[in-house]
Amino acid sequence: MEMAIILTLFTSFAIFLIIGLPISVGVALASFFSLLHLFPAEKAALIMAQKMLNSLDSFGLLAIPFFILAGNIMNTGGIALRLINLSRLVTGFLPGSLTHTNILANTFFGAISGSAVSSAAAVGSIMSPIQKKEGYDMRYAAAVNITSCTAGLLIPPSNVLILFSLVSGGTSIAALFVAGYLPGLLLGLSLILVSIFLAKGSRETLSLKVGKTIVDALPSLFLVFLVIGGIIGGVFTATEASAVAVLYSLVLAYIYKSMDREKLFKVLCESAKSSSIVLLLVSASSVMSWVMTMANVPQFISSTLLSISNEPWVIILAINFVLLIVGTFLDFTPAVLIFTPIFLPVVTSLGFDPVHFGIIMIFNLSIGICTPPVGSALFIGCSVAGVKIHEVIKKLLPLYLILIFDLLVVILWEDLSLMLPKWMGLL
Repeated sequence: MEMAIILTLFTSFAIFLIIGLPISVGVALASFFSLLHLFPAEKAALIMAQKMLNSLDSFGLLAIPFFILAGNIMNTGGIALRLINLSRLVTGFLPGSLTHTNILANTFFGAISGSAVSSAAAVGSIMSPIQKKEGYDMRYAAAVNITSCTAGLLIPPSNVLILFSLVSGGTSIAALFVAGYLPGLLLGLSLILVSIFLAKGSRETLSLKVGKTIVDALPSLFLVFLVIGGIIGGVFTATEASAVAVLYSLVLAYIYKSMDREKLFKVLCESAKSSSIVLLLVSASSVMSWVMTMANVPQFISSTLLSISNEPWVIILAINFVLLIVGTFLDFTPAVLIFTPIFLPVVTSLGFDPVHFGIIMIFNLSIGICTPPVGSALFIGCSVAGVKIHEVIKKLLPLYLILIFDLLVVILWEDLSLMLPKWMGLL
């Protein structure tokens, strides 16, 4: 019976992915067909409905739509432009300076919006015309934008870190948020160092006023201190912080005079759509996780992995290899929801901290959004740069190697993730 459930679950899910069915629908249908081995169709449908509704009955999940809304307000509210100007001020002395501006701006904007795709769209749409005018290779410019936007998944506030906290059984959101800073900065810094040698372009002659540029960007950057400082200081929870982020970004957008009723209505509609997609994935994936537990899939995978080797590092590298493959076919949201309950018990039994594994997992899956065939950042980055995907892949190859090298550093150097949480007393 267990083998029949496993075969039905994974075979049907693979078929649904191949035929192009939306992932959330594919997950739900695969789970439903698997439940037919245990219950009649009517009872299976009722159980699914109950499980899906119960999975959304969580106060912590409110943080996701709020942070999505805050990110969309920032996209529209002129915040990206001010952060780009600050980045140009910092990197203007470097050769190929606009390339480094793109990386730094993505790091800044990702630290505020918490979304890699939003960052790639907002920063890329502003930077691409400037780079094109200055004669930059737009294929490489797109590759840099695509890879550097992933910093937004690591540097808080990050929706996917909140998701990992919830699905992992309550890993501290504050600890995860703080743990993402150094790996996120490592990613950005390594891309800048590589781009110094690979980027072709001149140093920038800046016409920006230093004082005005810094003053304009400071209110946007203050949001990071407000949200993260409030969570760490115990002033409010992550969910309450997400609501504060919405209010603050909305006030900032109106102060910048870049938001009106029409734009606000559009932002609200886009945020509702994005939130519904994520929450449908959460509810559908909760049923799949329950079905896998019923079929003892986590125990089977755990025993298989533990039989490979007695060395914890061999097993964690094997898990990361699997996640790299998975990330090329699944978006990071369903991947986190499905594979966290499977792999987390294995790594904790080996002595790895859940916070460290959370950062490893998110870093790993962030590479997948830059790769074909389903990389969301890849599609957005190519679209805003006006280049074709096959033209960008060649330029992406050395940057993929840098991301994988950074991932290995994060895996092997535990203190890179845990140093700040330990120092702040969060672990």
